[in-house]
Amino acid sequence: MAPFFLKVIISALLIAAVSEVARRSTLAGALLASLPATSIIAFVWLYRETGDTAKVAALSTDIFWLVLPSLALFALLPVLLRQGWGFWWSLAASCGATALAYGATVALLRFVRGA
Repeated sequence: MAPFFLKVIISALLIAAVSEVARRSTLAGALLASLPATSIIAFVWLYRETGDTAKVAALSTDIFWLVLPSLALFALLPVLLRQGWGFWWSLAASCGATALAYGATVALLRFVRGA
């Protein structure tokens, strides 16, 4: 159980750091948030727990393909906010569009992989 709590603490500290840095500089916060820290942490945890480099490679490949639909959030949110939508409506619509993009990408990957 201790490794789980360590994972939670490290993840929470990363999110808190991004929030604190972004209050001072949105560019610095964006730089920190854009780093693949979550993925790196996940690679380390997965490798430590399984010792299986094939699983780490598969996770890395899947993350690569799923980063693409996540870009819908970052493209749509500022457009909606600049169009005068409220924050919560913009966030909800952007999250919805991102969920649809994820669904389409997962379906496409399953089709291509024959799963």
